[in-house]
Amino acid sequence: MKQININSVISILTVEELSQVELDLKNQAFEARSKAYAPYSKFTVGAAILLDNGVIVQGSNQENAAYPSGLCAERVAIFYAGSTYPDAKIVKMFITASPQDRELTEPIPPCGSCRQVIAEYEFKQDIPIEIFFMGAVGEIYKSDSLKNLLPFVFDKNHL
Repeated sequence: MKQININSVISILTVEELSQVELDLKNQAFEARSKAYAPYSKFTVGAAILLDNGVIVQGSNQENAAYPSGLCAERVAIFYAGSTYPDAKIVKMFITASPQDRELTEPIPPCGSCRQVIAEYEFKQDIPIEIFFMGAVGEIYKSDSLKNLLPFVFDKNHL
């Protein structure tokens, strides 16, 4: 039997190690999380995306009583950016997530569906997207590309 060894590199940062641009993006993600509509899960997520034109786009999770009809914060932000700024490239994304009843300290990465959507845009623009993610407080994880979070990605080359 053959084996494939997969290595992913994730940096662990503190708030003090963020650049001013990254700190601004973090603050925008926290602001977005405060706008989440999560009456069912009580789990709020905020995302902020920095585009190469300097614009920051926010997204928050939006739930629905028909559960599959809701949308994650990352996809809200990405789809808004894609429809409003179709020629802009996503440079960085910051995600914060936590239940409403406590401050989560564990970094929460994008879900599988969001990873696939991020992959689509990373392939579309042909440059990696830096992804920062955290809970409500504590350490921040940084991936230099979606490929660290989804090494076996499905893309247009498979069609």
